[in-house]
Amino acid sequence: MDGVHQAHTAKKYRAYSRKDIDKIPGLQRLPQAQRDVLKAVAHVLPFRVNNYVVEELIDWDRLDDDPIYQLTFPQPGMLAHNDLERLLPLIRGGASDRETMPVVRSIQMALNPHPAGQKQWNVPKDAGSAVPGIQHKYRETVLFFPAQGQTCHAYCTYCFRWAQFVGIEDLKFATAESERLAGYLQRHREVSDVLITGGDPMIMKTKVLRRYLEPLLKPELDHITSIRIGTKAPAYWPFRFTHDRDADDLMRLFEEVVAAGKHLALMAHFSHPRELETPAVKAALKRIRATGAVIRCQAPLIRHVNDDADTWAQMWREQVAQGCIPYYMFVERDTGPKRYFEVPLARAFGIFSQAYNQVSGLARTVRGPSMSALPGKVLVEGVVELPQGRFFVLKFIQGRDAGWVNKPFLAEYDPKATWLNDLRPAFGAEEFFFEPELASLKPRESDQHHFHEEIGALTV
Repeated sequence: MDGVHQAHTAKKYRAYSRKDIDKIPGLQRLPQAQRDVLKAVAHVLPFRVNNYVVEELIDWDRLDDDPIYQLTFPQPGMLAHNDLERLLPLIRGGASDRETMPVVRSIQMALNPHPAGQKQWNVPKDAGSAVPGIQHKYRETVLFFPAQGQTCHAYCTYCFRWAQFVGIEDLKFATAESERLAGYLQRHREVSDVLITGGDPMIMKTKVLRRYLEPLLKPELDHITSIRIGTKAPAYWPFRFTHDRDADDLMRLFEEVVAAGKHLALMAHFSHPRELETPAVKAALKRIRATGAVIRCQAPLIRHVNDDADTWAQMWREQVAQGCIPYYMFVERDTGPKRYFEVPLARAFGIFSQAYNQVSGLARTVRGPSMSALPGKVLVEGVVELPQGRFFVLKFIQGRDAGWVNKPFLAEYDPKATWLNDLRPAFGAEEFFFEPELASLKPRESDQHHFHEEIGALTV
């Protein structure tokens, strides 16, 4: 708790949204027609950035290839050309949000807003009713979406949870009921890990976060051994941990969780080594670690941002140097502007391997490339040449059935495939080994209908 105000300048948080695009100094050098395109994309996909990102992370002299600009600002290629052409006349004509909304919603609903069965498959039932704000896909781990944590200090353009932030209430996961989470966990003692996620839980004031964390420390939940918090705040607003008004209270809360015997892990999203370079982020990571919390780092492989082996190797080395643990390289999910950001699995494996070969054993805690797909987390283990041909070697890191985990299986090599459902089973098989059981786990249509009624009534 001592001496945290290092010799770097704190900032007062200022957010910029779609309506501020013409006011952002760095964008004012762009032609109006180009800014109109940014506005059009920002009508469909969420846009929010802040003064720290704008002033300290983006190189405004090289916007065409600046990774942080690509990571945080709308890009024309994120929408299909026809969709962009439908929207631009409305934007340039000064149409109101009400007038643009029918076009915007039709585009959004075609972008697979909830991939991997999140709504139909992942929301559990308790006493016969769907439990809003909770996902329970894997036996040991429950995800919890606190209502007050369903925004971020800045939005990533690749975000697979973009549907949380575009104002469609029945697409949101959220609940304000911490008691519901505690009750569910008491009845499910197979759960050992709780992941507080969003959005970004670190957007919440500490007193609100405390209301969600303290019940997890009670003796009746002694089977909960790990609490994870998914966050991009160290990269996008490091002052949350050092200079915000309740930063000291936040550090005390972290210390209390650790003192209660829980493993506290911040699942920090770092997408590029530049996010790790500023004095502000270095001070934040140091202070978080001083509480006893562990920082694990993860990000997807994103074209235009980090699709380069040297970038990943540099990022993993810097994470280790600052006491963090490289954890995951994800494959960009099949939602939103996937076509703009996706990298073929074959190239993804090559990038991962080349980066992995550059780092020491301390950084080789990282796993990837990993797809968070409908049946589970599927890792691309390698490419193998057999007499029958060339194949991807895959395995489950996590699965809807725990019996699938760590079982290697093969898929036909396809240099263009970008997701699990692009792949075909090896040797002419009709289906992968897990597919029959996966089909048996599919929610019934009546359950899905009931689920949508529950979410529509209870989502905050």
